[in-house]
Amino acid sequence: MIPRYTREAMGRIWSIENKYRQWLEVELAASEALAELGEVPASAAAALRAHADFEVARIEAIEAEVKHDVIAFTTAVSEKLAEAGAGDASRWLHFGLTSNDVVDTAQALQIKEASQLIRQELGELHEVLRRRAHEFKDTVTVGRTHGVHAEPTTFGLKLANWWAETGRQIERFEAAAEQMRVGKISGAVGTFAHISPRAEELICARLGIEPCPISSQVIQRDRHANYVCSLALIAATLEKIAVEIRHLQRTEVREAQEYFSKSQKGSSAMPHKKNPITCEQISGLARVVRANAQAAFENIALWHERDISHSSVERVILPDSTILVDYLLAKTTNLVDRLLVYPERMKQNLEMGGGLVYSGQLLLELAAKGVLRETAYRWVQRNALKVWEEGGSFRESVGNDADIADILSSEEIDRAFTLKQQLRHVDQIFLRLFPES
Repeated sequence: MIPRYTREAMGRIWSIENKYRQWLEVELAASEALAELGEVPASAAAALRAHADFEVARIEAIEAEVKHDVIAFTTAVSEKLAEAGAGDASRWLHFGLTSNDVVDTAQALQIKEASQLIRQELGELHEVLRRRAHEFKDTVTVGRTHGVHAEPTTFGLKLANWWAETGRQIERFEAAAEQMRVGKISGAVGTFAHISPRAEELICARLGIEPCPISSQVIQRDRHANYVCSLALIAATLEKIAVEIRHLQRTEVREAQEYFSKSQKGSSAMPHKKNPITCEQISGLARVVRANAQAAFENIALWHERDISHSSVERVILPDSTILVDYLLAKTTNLVDRLLVYPERMKQNLEMGGGLVYSGQLLLELAAKGVLRETAYRWVQRNALKVWEEGGSFRESVGNDADIADILSSEEIDRAFTLKQQLRHVDQIFLRLFPES
């Protein structure tokens, strides 16, 4: 059973407290790196590490007056240093830095933490899909195109398709997260006017990230847009899974259903209802993540070396998108893990069309016997449409068609109407995807 999802871990990453803790960590790493280079007294760096602290309420009170969050932060930290008797060390706090050296680098640390949680959730979904794909590898169901019966497939193949897509999402997300694992300590316009590239390298190394090769006052926002797009793509895949299950849960289909507990209620007015509420939540929230991707695109074009039009946007879309995707992954993993599947209903639906799902194979059998494709199509379609409109058995109708019976023996017609013929390569598909099995 998949563990019950809790919001605490991701919520903590984006808390105001943690944001300022990451700011402080960047400041401390900077003072220690500069001390290593002999540009800040080692005693001052040690005092900062030992005594630098803050209270969120005090930062907010100062910001209300000065209207600048980083100045409010450094002021609040300096006050704490003075209280601890280390006030002289405060002159080395924020030494050589500009605001976005701290803000952008600290944000990279938050995204790094958030990405680790999302990657874990992706792995759990991937594993559940693999397990259930094998469970239903040979569970025959009808494939649908345009919502209409097409040809036989297996429910395991549906799940295997989702497994493969989730694997691609993992690859894309890991690449996007890696591009976000960069900091910048290059100053007001990216020229290292007050601090050296070597210092930036040392600071970033202490923080477990890479230095951005080039920046303006900010890390360029194509990285952030790519990251949010990877989240939007993940959400799209999760909605794809949810939409399929919603369709399969419809009363007229009833081939699969999300788990419904004994104490659960589906409707305030209709006691019989079992609604796919989890699937609908996934579909709805996926829209929010996709909309955030558009906002991330708009953040790429900033004025010259920087404006702050992106900043207010990112305070919404980065926490919201990572929190939502983490939540949606947990919901989807639980959905698939506890999904109720009804093979007998799948069999009934497959047979509902009286064998029409075998029309494509019959067409090929006639063509292989020398009948022109256009002619074979006309023969097969006239029988198929008759069964479609009047009901009955497609196999019987075909067997009574003089044109077809003159070309194909009864045994050859029977071969076209077998699941073995239609699904003979399922094992091979699974071996492509899961060679270890």
